[in-house]
Amino acid sequence: MAKRGGFPGGMPGNMNNLMKQAQKMQKQMEEANKELEEKEVTAAAGGGAVEVTVSGKKEIVKVKLSEEVVDPDDIEMLEDLIMAATNEALRQIEEYSVQSMSKITGGLGGLGGGFPF
Repeated sequence: MAKRGGFPGGMPGNMNNLMKQAQKMQKQMEEANKELEEKEVTAAAGGGAVEVTVSGKKEIVKVKLSEEVVDPDDIEMLEDLIMAATNEALRQIEEYSVQSMSKITGGLGGLGGGFPF
């Protein structure tokens, strides 16, 4: 008489392995997020006249301006340089974040997304 219910072919063992792998991945992601939060990236614009440092939390933690870039008659240029340096720093921290997570997920496109089904 055939057994009813349960998982055919020893599925519980496979399910346990899958759960262990998921827990391991979750722990790695938590560690990577903690490392990312502590990471800082500095980007410059105007040949180094403006530097902006951004944290892994995507917060500006430092802005450094060279004296020669502070021209009261050309505030627009200073604004553009600050914006350019900030955007580059944010792009770099985002790239670092994506690379960090990609190492853990194996390029799956993140949890819950990127699957073809």
